Amino acid sequence: MNNNFPKYERLCGQLRIADLYKRGKRLVAWPLRVTYLPSEDTQVLVWAAKALFKHAVERNRLRRQMREAWRLNKNKLNKHYLIAFNYMDKTMLGYDAIEKAVAKTINKLNEEANS
Repeated sequence: MNNNFPKYERLCGQLRIADLYKRGKRLVAWPLRVTYLPSEDTQVLVWAAKALFKHAVERNRLRRQMREAWRLNKNKLNKHYLIAFNYMDKTMLGYDAIEKAVAKTINKLNEEANS
């Protein structure tokens, strides 16, 4: 069970990100909006809007919490996807809410892969 989050699992590159948002499917697991696209490998993008959180400290904390929730729950995913987690709530919720949303997302992706 490998619980790290190495560089190759981070989604970067304008073309791949643009393709994900253009062709990907969306779902909401509050407080996250998740965009996903089946792929040959799993890569993740985490994002908190500057329009919602003016202070970088707040955005960094939210991104850190989303990455940690992903890192601990990624082993439950059965198929490979490009995934973008976008934080939508205007208030900073605790880690528990974010972890539940990530787990719910993984369950929905597994259900879709099985059907």
